[in-house]
Amino acid sequence: MEYKDYYKILGVGKDATAGEIKRAYRKLARKYHPDMNPDDKQAEERFKEINEAYEVLTDPKKRAKYDQLGTSYHEWQRHGAPDGFDWGRWTEGFPGSTRAGHSDTLDDLFGYGGFSDFFETIFGNMGQRSTGRARTTSRRGQDYTQPIDVTLEEAYNGTTRILQVNGQRLEVKIPPGVKTGSRVRVRGKGGPGRAGGLPGDLYLDVIILPHERFERVGDDLYCDVPVDLYTAVLGGRVQVPALGGPLILKIPPETQNGRLFRLKGQGMPSLGKKGTHGDLFVKVQVKLPQNLSKKEKALFRELARLQRDRHT
Repeated sequence: MEYKDYYKILGVGKDATAGEIKRAYRKLARKYHPDMNPDDKQAEERFKEINEAYEVLTDPKKRAKYDQLGTSYHEWQRHGAPDGFDWGRWTEGFPGSTRAGHSDTLDDLFGYGGFSDFFETIFGNMGQRSTGRARTTSRRGQDYTQPIDVTLEEAYNGTTRILQVNGQRLEVKIPPGVKTGSRVRVRGKGGPGRAGGLPGDLYLDVIILPHERFERVGDDLYCDVPVDLYTAVLGGRVQVPALGGPLILKIPPETQNGRLFRLKGQGMPSLGKKGTHGDLFVKVQVKLPQNLSKKEKALFRELARLQRDRHT
């Protein structure tokens, strides 16, 4: 049986943190997802490997056992053994884990196959006990994890995603206010349980896409608004974009370039807090006039002269 290097599959070090593993998984899962690579068998196999590695390295118990196995296996590689590596001591199942996989229950993340023989042997409780009977302990089904891209507008209003899970069409609601790192849980829509166990859950890991106009900081939004010189000097009103619809901002006379205005309650909805929003911060960008006529330039020179005389 071939040893699988899950750290190498995800491109992380053996001391990688949970956050580093998650970021590596998201990047690779998006790149190799079969929906992004139709009819590409190599991408499909890579996708399965990535999910298998993520399953092991994000479960503390599985990761601990895998690290112990890796130490023993690499020691054997360095020193050799006449009868080959002894897998027997690693095939007694993995009691205590509620996420143990099973090849006929994974079928698989969004329909793309199951775990490898390596995973099944080490973690799937498929080995035989000394009685010769297979272990039939009831186990909860596999949790499925899938990254999803969400636009800022979708995060503001809430949205839905249509998924195919285990051959079933599933409509999942994404609530308003989600942000990168939010997890949407769908109970009971993961892998089937084993020997009467409960099904696992489906988790959607949210990634908010960059926006061309707004920058998000928590539940607050920031944007720049162009203001012509005359409005900045004399005062007036300008239209401000907002995700809930355009707003009118009053510009006081002699507003300086870069001034920040706060529009309370016009930011992002607060996740799980109905009726609560962050704020919208608008930064003024004063635009200087161009292609001035001779008369206009003369008026600006006169204005400059008046300003000099005023301060002398």
